Amino acid sequence: MSSLPTSLTGAAAPGAPESGAATPGAGAQPPSSPPAPVPQAAPQSGPASGLQSVPSPTFSPLYQQIKALITRSLQSGEWKPGEMIPSEMELASRYKVSQGTVRKAIDELAAENLVARRQGKGTFVTTHHEDVVKFRFLRLVPDEGEPHYGASRVLECKRLRAPAEIARLLDIRTGDSVVQIRRVLNFSGESTVLDEIWLLGANFKGLTAEKLTEWKGPMYALFEAEFGTRMIRASEKIRAVPADETAAELLSVPIGSPLLSVERVSYTYGDRPVEVRRGLYVTARHYYQNDLS
Repeated sequence: MSSLPTSLTGAAAPGAPESGAATPGAGAQPPSSPPAPVPQAAPQSGPASGLQSVPSPTFSPLYQQIKALITRSLQSGEWKPGEMIPSEMELASRYKVSQGTVRKAIDELAAENLVARRQGKGTFVTTHHEDVVKFRFLRLVPDEGEPHYGASRVLECKRLRAPAEIARLLDIRTGDSVVQIRRVLNFSGESTVLDEIWLLGANFKGLTAEKLTEWKGPMYALFEAEFGTRMIRASEKIRAVPADETAAELLSVPIGSPLLSVERVSYTYGDRPVEVRRGLYVTARHYYQNDLS
Protein backbone atom coordinates (compact mmCIF):
# COMPACT_ATOMS: atom_id res chain seq x y z
CA MET A 1 0.00 0.00 0.00
CA SER A 2 1.37 3.43 -0.93
CA SER A 3 2.04 5.80 1.93
CA LEU A 4 -0.10 8.94 2.42
CA PRO A 5 1.49 12.21 1.24
CA THR A 6 2.86 14.43 3.93
CA SER A 7 0.95 17.43 2.58
CA LEU A 8 -2.35 17.93 0.82
CA THR A 9 -1.96 18.21 -2.92
CA GLY A 10 -4.48 21.03 -3.24
CA ALA A 11 -2.94 23.22 -0.53
CA ALA A 12 -1.04 26.18 -1.88
CA ALA A 13 2.46 26.65 -0.62
CA PRO A 14 3.44 30.05 0.77
CA GLY A 15 4.01 32.44 -2.07
CA ALA A 16 2.13 30.25 -4.58
CA PRO A 17 -0.23 31.93 -7.05
CA GLU A 18 -3.86 32.28 -5.98
CA SER A 19 -6.46 29.84 -7.26
CA GLY A 20 -7.32 30.54 -10.87
CA ALA A 21 -3.91 32.01 -11.76
CA ALA A 22 -1.96 30.40 -14.63
CA THR A 23 0.95 28.21 -13.53
CA PRO A 24 3.79 26.98 -15.76
CA GLY A 25 3.63 23.30 -16.58
CA ALA A 26 6.34 20.76 -15.78
CA GLY A 27 9.57 21.57 -17.52
CA ALA A 28 8.41 25.03 -18.61
CA GLN A 29 11.20 27.50 -19.18
CA PRO A 30 11.26 30.74 -17.19
CA PRO A 31 10.40 33.88 -19.17
CA SER A 32 13.30 35.50 -20.96
CA SER A 33 12.80 38.77 -19.14
CA PRO A 34 10.94 39.66 -15.97
CA PRO A 35 7.60 41.42 -16.40
CA ALA A 36 7.64 45.17 -16.16
CA PRO A 37 6.82 46.40 -12.70
CA VAL A 38 3.33 47.86 -12.27
CA PRO A 39 3.62 51.48 -11.18
CA GLN A 40 1.96 52.20 -7.83
CA ALA A 41 -0.31 55.21 -7.70
CA ALA A 42 0.65 57.78 -5.15
CA PRO A 43 -1.80 57.99 -2.23
CA GLN A 44 -4.34 60.74 -2.63
CA SER A 45 -6.23 62.62 -0.02
CA GLY A 46 -9.43 64.57 0.06
CA PRO A 47 -12.65 64.10 -1.88
CA ALA A 48 -10.82 64.15 -5.16
CA SER A 49 -9.42 60.68 -4.46
CA GLY A 50 -12.86 59.15 -4.94
CA LEU A 51 -12.20 56.75 -2.01
CA GLN A 52 -14.59 56.46 0.89
CA SER A 53 -12.90 57.03 4.22
CA VAL A 54 -13.06 54.13 6.67
CA PRO A 55 -14.68 55.23 9.95
CA SER A 56 -12.56 54.96 13.05
CA PRO A 57 -13.51 52.08 15.37
CA THR A 58 -13.80 54.60 18.21
CA PHE A 59 -16.26 56.84 16.35
CA SER A 60 -19.62 57.43 18.01
CA PRO A 61 -22.49 59.76 17.12
CA LEU A 62 -22.38 63.21 18.68
CA TYR A 63 -25.39 62.62 20.92
CA GLN A 64 -23.70 59.54 22.41
CA GLN A 65 -20.61 61.62 23.16
CA ILE A 66 -22.85 64.15 24.96
CA LYS A 67 -24.55 61.28 26.79
CA ALA A 68 -21.13 60.08 27.97
CA LEU A 69 -20.24 63.56 29.24
CA ILE A 70 -23.53 63.86 31.16
CA THR A 71 -23.02 60.37 32.60
CA ARG A 72 -19.54 61.39 33.73
CA SER A 73 -21.06 64.32 35.63
CA LEU A 74 -23.59 61.97 37.24
CA GLN A 75 -20.80 59.59 38.24
CA SER A 76 -18.67 62.38 39.73
CA GLY A 77 -21.60 63.59 41.83
CA GLU A 78 -21.91 66.98 40.13
CA TRP A 79 -25.65 66.30 40.08
CA LYS A 80 -26.69 64.05 42.92
CA PRO A 81 -29.64 61.61 43.07
CA GLY A 82 -32.88 63.57 43.36
CA GLU A 83 -31.37 66.82 42.06
CA MET A 84 -32.40 68.60 38.90
CA ILE A 85 -29.82 68.73 36.09
CA PRO A 86 -29.36 71.83 33.89
CA SER A 87 -31.92 72.45 31.15
CA GLU A 88 -31.40 71.23 27.61
CA MET A 89 -30.62 74.80 26.54
CA GLU A 90 -28.01 75.19 29.27
CA LEU A 91 -26.41 71.86 28.42
CA ALA A 92 -26.39 72.72 24.72
CA SER A 93 -24.53 75.93 25.54
CA ARG A 94 -22.15 74.12 27.86
CA TYR A 95 -21.20 71.47 25.31
CA LYS A 96 -21.56 73.77 22.27
CA VAL A 97 -24.00 71.51 20.45
CA SER A 98 -27.61 71.82 19.33
CA GLN A 99 -30.49 71.45 21.75
CA GLY A 100 -31.76 68.52 19.67
CA THR A 101 -28.48 66.66 20.23
CA VAL A 102 -28.80 67.16 23.99
CA ARG A 103 -32.44 66.07 23.90
CA LYS A 104 -31.51 62.82 22.16
CA ALA A 105 -28.79 62.12 24.75
CA ILE A 106 -31.23 62.74 27.62
CA ASP A 107 -33.83 60.52 25.93
CA GLU A 108 -31.40 57.59 26.19
CA LEU A 109 -30.48 58.41 29.79
CA ALA A 110 -34.18 58.52 30.68
CA ALA A 111 -34.78 55.18 28.95
CA GLU A 112 -32.00 53.72 31.13
CA ASN A 113 -33.61 55.21 34.29
CA LEU A 114 -30.58 57.38 35.03
CA VAL A 115 -32.66 60.55 34.80
CA ALA A 116 -36.39 61.24 34.80
CA ARG A 117 -38.32 64.04 33.13
CA ARG A 118 -41.02 65.73 35.19
CA GLN A 119 -43.59 67.68 33.23
CA GLY A 120 -43.25 71.42 33.82
CA LYS A 121 -40.39 70.97 36.30
CA GLY A 122 -37.33 69.68 34.47
CA THR A 123 -35.10 66.62 34.36
CA PHE A 124 -33.94 65.02 37.61
CA VAL A 125 -31.36 62.43 38.57
CA THR A 126 -33.30 59.33 39.53
CA THR A 127 -32.86 57.78 42.95
CA HIS A 128 -33.54 54.33 44.38
CA HIS A 129 -36.05 55.99 46.70
CA GLU A 130 -38.41 56.60 43.75
CA ASP A 131 -40.96 54.01 42.67
CA VAL A 132 -39.81 54.27 39.04
CA VAL A 133 -36.38 52.99 40.11
CA LYS A 134 -36.82 51.14 43.39
CA PHE A 135 -39.14 48.51 41.90
CA ARG A 136 -36.92 48.18 38.84
CA PHE A 137 -34.72 45.67 40.67
CA LEU A 138 -37.55 43.99 42.61
CA ARG A 139 -38.89 41.41 40.19
CA LEU A 140 -40.94 39.34 42.63
CA VAL A 141 -44.63 40.13 42.22
CA PRO A 142 -47.44 38.72 44.40
CA ASP A 143 -50.23 36.78 42.72
CA GLU A 144 -52.59 39.27 44.36
CA GLY A 145 -51.90 42.89 45.21
CA GLU A 146 -49.18 45.35 44.24
CA PRO A 147 -45.38 44.80 44.33
CA HIS A 148 -43.85 45.80 47.66
CA TYR A 149 -40.69 45.24 49.64
CA GLY A 150 -40.78 42.60 52.32
CA ALA A 151 -39.43 42.82 55.85
CA SER A 152 -35.73 41.96 55.97
CA ARG A 153 -34.25 39.68 58.63
CA VAL A 154 -30.46 39.95 58.55
CA LEU A 155 -28.77 36.68 59.43
CA GLU A 156 -25.19 37.95 59.20
CA CYS A 157 -23.04 40.70 57.75
CA LYS A 158 -19.31 40.18 57.81
CA ARG A 159 -16.13 41.24 56.03
CA LEU A 160 -13.94 38.52 54.56
CA ARG A 161 -11.59 37.69 51.69
CA ALA A 162 -13.16 37.09 48.28
CA PRO A 163 -13.25 33.47 47.13
CA ALA A 164 -12.11 32.88 43.55
CA GLU A 165 -15.56 32.72 41.92
CA ILE A 166 -16.84 35.88 43.64
CA ALA A 167 -13.59 37.70 42.82
CA ARG A 168 -14.00 36.79 39.16
CA LEU A 169 -17.56 38.12 39.04
CA LEU A 170 -16.58 41.35 40.84
CA ASP A 171 -13.46 41.74 38.67
CA ILE A 172 -11.13 41.84 41.68
CA ARG A 173 -8.32 39.61 42.90
CA THR A 174 -8.94 36.48 44.91
CA GLY A 175 -8.48 37.42 48.55
CA ASP A 176 -9.50 41.08 48.16
CA SER A 177 -11.88 42.46 50.77
CA VAL A 178 -15.62 41.83 50.32
CA VAL A 179 -18.70 42.13 52.52
CA GLN A 180 -20.99 39.11 52.74
CA ILE A 181 -24.63 39.52 53.75
CA ARG A 182 -27.15 36.75 54.38
CA ARG A 183 -30.77 37.65 54.95
CA VAL A 184 -34.35 36.39 54.66
CA LEU A 185 -37.12 38.51 53.14
CA ASN A 186 -40.60 38.00 54.54
CA PHE A 187 -43.70 38.90 52.52
CA SER A 188 -47.04 38.95 54.33
CA GLY A 189 -45.41 37.18 57.25
CA GLU A 190 -44.03 34.32 55.14
CA SER A 191 -40.34 33.66 54.50
CA THR A 192 -40.07 34.06 50.73
CA VAL A 193 -36.48 34.93 49.73
CA LEU A 194 -33.13 33.74 51.04
CA ASP A 195 -30.40 36.12 49.85
CA GLU A 196 -26.63 35.74 49.87
CA ILE A 197 -25.01 39.03 48.84
CA TRP A 198 -21.36 39.86 48.17
CA LEU A 199 -20.25 43.51 47.95
CA LEU A 200 -16.97 45.21 47.10
CA GLY A 201 -15.28 45.83 50.43
CA ALA A 202 -13.72 49.12 49.26
CA ASN A 203 -17.17 50.59 48.49
CA PHE A 204 -18.93 49.53 51.68
CA LYS A 205 -16.67 50.33 54.58
CA GLY A 206 -18.67 50.58 57.80
CA LEU A 207 -21.60 48.49 56.60
CA THR A 208 -22.91 46.43 59.52
CA ALA A 209 -25.83 44.18 60.34
CA GLU A 210 -27.14 46.95 62.61
CA LYS A 211 -27.21 49.46 59.73
CA LEU A 212 -29.04 46.98 57.53
CA THR A 213 -31.58 46.18 60.25
CA GLU A 214 -32.25 49.85 61.07
CA TRP A 215 -32.69 50.84 57.44
CA LYS A 216 -36.32 50.97 56.29
CA GLY A 217 -36.61 50.71 52.55
CA PRO A 218 -34.83 49.16 49.55
CA MET A 219 -31.26 48.02 50.21
CA TYR A 220 -30.10 49.76 47.02
CA ALA A 221 -31.41 53.04 48.43
CA LEU A 222 -29.16 52.49 51.47
CA PHE A 223 -26.17 51.80 49.22
CA GLU A 224 -26.90 55.02 47.32
CA ALA A 225 -27.59 57.25 50.34
CA GLU A 226 -24.95 56.03 52.79
CA PHE A 227 -22.17 54.66 50.58
CA GLY A 228 -22.45 56.67 47.38
CA THR A 229 -22.81 53.55 45.24
CA ARG A 230 -25.67 53.51 42.79
CA MET A 231 -26.80 50.40 40.94
CA ILE A 232 -27.28 51.18 37.25
CA ARG A 233 -27.99 47.81 35.71
CA ALA A 234 -27.92 44.10 36.52
CA SER A 235 -27.40 40.81 34.71
CA GLU A 236 -29.25 37.73 35.97
CA LYS A 237 -29.28 33.97 35.54
CA ILE A 238 -32.44 32.14 36.60
CA ARG A 239 -32.98 28.43 37.10
CA ALA A 240 -35.05 26.00 39.19
CA VAL A 241 -33.32 24.19 42.07
CA PRO A 242 -34.43 21.91 44.94
CA ALA A 243 -34.28 23.28 48.48
CA ASP A 244 -31.36 21.93 50.47
CA GLU A 245 -31.53 21.45 54.22
CA THR A 246 -30.45 25.02 55.09
CA ALA A 247 -32.78 26.69 52.60
CA ALA A 248 -35.67 24.47 53.60
CA GLU A 249 -35.26 25.40 57.28
CA LEU A 250 -34.93 29.16 56.67
CA LEU A 251 -37.77 29.33 54.12
CA SER A 252 -40.05 26.92 55.99
CA VAL A 253 -40.47 24.52 53.06
CA PRO A 254 -39.85 20.76 52.78
CA ILE A 255 -36.39 19.63 51.69
CA GLY A 256 -36.39 19.17 47.91
CA SER A 257 -39.14 21.73 47.31
CA PRO A 258 -38.75 23.64 44.03
CA LEU A 259 -37.18 27.07 44.43
CA LEU A 260 -36.31 29.74 41.90
CA SER A 261 -32.57 30.49 41.95
CA VAL A 262 -31.65 34.00 40.78
CA GLU A 263 -27.96 34.88 40.39
CA ARG A 264 -27.39 38.58 39.82
CA VAL A 265 -24.37 40.75 39.14
CA SER A 266 -25.13 44.46 39.63
CA TYR A 267 -23.12 47.28 38.08
CA THR A 268 -22.56 50.94 38.87
CA TYR A 269 -21.32 53.72 36.58
CA GLY A 270 -18.58 52.72 34.16
CA ASP A 271 -20.05 49.20 33.96
CA ARG A 272 -18.18 48.31 37.13
CA PRO A 273 -19.51 45.26 39.02
CA VAL A 274 -20.09 45.99 42.71
CA GLU A 275 -22.50 43.29 43.87
CA VAL A 276 -23.06 39.56 43.42
CA ARG A 277 -26.42 38.40 44.72
CA ARG A 278 -27.68 34.82 44.88
CA GLY A 279 -31.31 34.50 45.89
CA LEU A 280 -33.60 31.51 46.44
CA TYR A 281 -37.27 32.34 45.93
CA VAL A 282 -40.42 30.57 47.08
CA THR A 283 -42.94 31.12 44.30
CA ALA A 284 -46.03 29.50 45.79
CA ARG A 285 -47.71 32.94 46.01
CA HIS A 286 -45.37 35.03 43.85
CA TYR A 287 -43.96 35.04 40.35
CA TYR A 288 -40.83 36.57 38.82
CA GLN A 289 -41.63 39.28 36.30
CA ASN A 290 -39.37 40.54 33.52
CA ASP A 291 -40.42 43.33 31.18
CA LEU A 292 -38.67 43.03 27.82
CA SER A 293 -38.28 45.95 25.45
